[in-house]
This record gives sequence, structure tokens and C-alpha cells, in this order.
Amino acid sequence: MGLFDKLKAKVSAAVNTVAETFSVDRLKEGLEKTRTSFVSKLTSLLSGRKIDAALLEELEAILISADIGVDTTERILNGIKEKVKKEGFENAEDVYDILKAEIGEILIASPSSTMDAAYSVNEGNKPHVILVVGVNGVGKTTTIGKLSNNYKKAGKEVIIGAADTFRAAANEQLEVWAERAGVDIVQQKQGADPAAVAYDTLQAAIARGKDVVIIDTAGRLHNKTGLMAELEKIGRVMKKLKQDTPDDVFLVLDATTGQNAILQAKEFSKVVPVTGLVLTKLDGTAKGGVVIAIANELKLPVRYIGVGEKIDDLQPFDTVRFVEALFESPVKEDA
Repeated sequence: MGLFDKLKAKVSAAVNTVAETFSVDRLKEGLEKTRTSFVSKLTSLLSGRKIDAALLEELEAILISADIGVDTTERILNGIKEKVKKEGFENAEDVYDILKAEIGEILIASPSSTMDAAYSVNEGNKPHVILVVGVNGVGKTTTIGKLSNNYKKAGKEVIIGAADTFRAAANEQLEVWAERAGVDIVQQKQGADPAAVAYDTLQAAIARGKDVVIIDTAGRLHNKTGLMAELEKIGRVMKKLKQDTPDDVFLVLDATTGQNAILQAKEFSKVVPVTGLVLTKLDGTAKGGVVIAIANELKLPVRYIGVGEKIDDLQPFDTVRFVEALFESPVKEDA
């Protein structure tokens, strides 16, 4: 049994829970660009060589090019060196399984919630309120639509609050997604008080017996003071109706921006208590390694990943299946 297989066995119960909720094939397809670039370089590097300083230096370059980041790459390489020394590995092919296990360990340290996997909510604390934050252009609106759809498919009643009243097209876009997902939406005119929209949404949710409330927020970070005041006000007014609100604060990040996503996460974490990350557009980038850097550097759980444009292409993040999909041999094109 390989090192990663031993790691996988430790978390088999959680894996089985999540496995029922999403398509592994869609995950593999979504990671194709990252996998093709990353694994093809790895297999080429490790073929028929011995483990030495030159090989590890080349491996370092591959990891950094996959947007795994300098700090995380250093942690991975130190882990590889330790295992090579301890177990006496000599052949470069052994590095493949060691690397897979090292990445698995990093991701498993910040896993997705089992409640995410089942799209369940605490029945004694309904409605479950999710505040969604992130800069404009990261896929925040589509994430809310897809998340609403997933909860709806799991039998939950959902209502969306269009509290991004700053951007002209935000309400219209969110309304389209609410209609596609078949869920209710509360909105006011552009320029309305976001906190008032959030309050009205939660009030409607309680009155209608909804299970989940998802609140959109303005996607700007250039004025952190203003954004902080706005988000604090949203939380404060909702607490008048439900004391422990919000239950979750999801930060949406665009995987195609690579290391910039980490910078955004650090900045937002200073402004709002983020409980989980949603990483979008993984299917559109070869920089999927940023997931590993995020898990290592931010110590925040990746809760969901976007692997396509369809309404059901938002998946709860499963560490083991992500690593398996990432390290699957790239598909060879027909000659």
C-alpha cells in the first residue's frame, strides 16, 4: 500500500459521505488543465532517474510553476527529503507517491465540512445563514446560484438576499440565477441599504420557514474601512432576528488568479471572520495548485470548488478525491 493509500484509509468515512454528492468525472474534467501540465512535467522529470539534489531542484520549479507557492513548496520538499532519508528511497519514481501523500496531508488538515457534503443544516438553528463575500469578477453571483441549486436538490428551502446594491447589474444577474435554481429572492432598488436587504431576507426566511438564507454582498475591497462597516452592519441588523448570525461567511476566490487569490483571502480575513473558501473556475486554469497553497498558508477550509459553468458544477471540496483527480495520469491525445 502506497503512502497516499494509507492516508486515504484514515479518512475513508468522510470520503464515502462526500462521494455520493458529486460527479468524480466532472472533477477530473475540471482539473484537466492543471493535471495535464503538472503531471506530465512530473512523469517526465521522474522517469528513470535517481533521487538527488538536481532532481529536487527541478521538482521545486515544477511545484512553483503550478502555483503551489514558495512557502508550500518548501514544506512539501522538506517532507519529501525527510521520507526519502527515513525510508531509504533511491528511485525518482518513488517521489511521485511521496509527493501525492505530502499534498494529501496538507489538504486533509483543512477539509470541507461534512455538512457541506450532505447540504444539511442544523435543524435546531434554522435558518442557516450564509454571507457570501469576494471581489467583483470572481464568480460570486454564479456561486450563490449554484449553491442555492445544490441545497434545493438536497430538499432544502432556500432564499437569496440581493444585498449587493452597489453594482448596477448585480440584482438582475442574481435574479436570473435564483430563477434557474427555483428559489426565492429578496431585492430592492440599486443604492438601497444592504443591511436592510439582509434584514428583509432573513425576516422573510423566518416567516416562510426557509432552511437556508444566502446573502450576496458588495464585491469591493479597495476601501476596507467602508466594506468592514457595511458587513458589520449587515451582521448587526440580522442579529435582531437571529442572534448567532451569520452561521457561515464564504469567501469566493477565482482560481485563475493564482497567488493573487491568496492575497485577497488574507485581506478579506482582516475584515470579516471567514469560515470557508469557495474556489471558482478551476476548469479554466492550469493553476489549480493554488488550492494546496491556500490550505497550507491560510489554514482556512476550502468548502466548495467550481469545476465548470453548469448549474450543478459547484462541488463540496473532498480532499482525497481532489488529490486522486489531480494525480491521475493525463489523457493521451490520439496520434
